[in-house]
Amino acid sequence: MHNTAIDALRADRGELLGICDGLGSADWSAPSGCAGWSVQDVVAHVGALYWVVVDPSTLPDTSGLPTERAQDLYVEKRRSWSPAQVVGDYEEVSAKALDALVGLAELDLEVPLGDLGTYPASLLPSAFAFDHFLHIRSDLFAPRGPLTAEPPPADDLRVAPALDWVEAALPQQNADALASLGAAVEIELRGPAARRICLGQGSVASHVRSDSSMFLRWITQRATWEGAGVEASGDENDLAVVRALRVF
Repeated sequence: MHNTAIDALRADRGELLGICDGLGSADWSAPSGCAGWSVQDVVAHVGALYWVVVDPSTLPDTSGLPTERAQDLYVEKRRSWSPAQVVGDYEEVSAKALDALVGLAELDLEVPLGDLGTYPASLLPSAFAFDHFLHIRSDLFAPRGPLTAEPPPADDLRVAPALDWVEAALPQQNADALASLGAAVEIELRGPAARRICLGQGSVASHVRSDSSMFLRWITQRATWEGAGVEASGDENDLAVVRALRVF
């Protein structure tokens, strides 16, 4: 079966390589939208993450570490690299990883991803598409990032697999918070890859309306509801729970 998340990853691979080609030395060292990471660190991160698929033995041992700390360690180990080395590494490993992900996505098995949860292998490309979508558009480009040019498109191709990951990850990564909801909350997403996401149990008592690409920002705590133009109505306690949700 064709996996459209692979198409999204191929498209964003081309976008990222083009962005890197236009960066000057000041751009590489500028702080990104990820706290403590420079632009170069963000590119190093997405390359390192691909090595998890291609050959994890090339990465530092992160056994027992939470996912976010493991990613920090991968980045720290690449801080001595030049921008050219970081780009060369990403270009090499991304080509290999996309081929590997095609094969993995065809397997009928569940893959444990530590504190991120457990997912069908077919969803792994969507996890990478989600990571690329946000790091490129929200962490490299303004208003959170330092780059002021127009970011790559947030179209159906790129938004849909990112949303697929969020829908699968939300219940696992926010189980306690969702269990505290008094009634169901419906999130209506408008724009690219429009859909409705229902959280909680029972009848819907609260509604949240958001642009789909902005939803990806606020569900990762990269934007506030006010900054993302979210419209909400219903139970204030339940809405406060949804405001605080976070997906990795």
